[in-house]
Amino acid sequence: MRFRFGDKSLEMLFRAGAGREKYPRGVVDMFLRRVRSIEAATDERDLRALKSLHFEKLQGQRDRYSIRLNEAWRLILTFEKDDQGKIVVIIEMNRHYGD
Repeated sequence: MRFRFGDKSLEMLFRAGAGREKYPRGVVDMFLRRVRSIEAATDERDLRALKSLHFEKLQGQRDRYSIRLNEAWRLILTFEKDDQGKIVVIIEMNRHYGD
């Protein structure tokens, strides 16, 4: 599935590992695995089918979804369309509920 980053720092983290020190141990590794899962997916249904991702629509957030990185951290996504189909936009990586 095609994707892009809505946040330049996440793109740099993905492409070069820049900023790794800002996150707890293991979160970046899981982030990289999850982005590769997005990349390997054919469409949104593949993300839903992988129960380990905990792919879900965020309540009160129009057109925003989350994928779990661990118990505390989430990857926040949205979808855009162009003439070639859907694109996953990776918006942010955050701590769920500020725990």
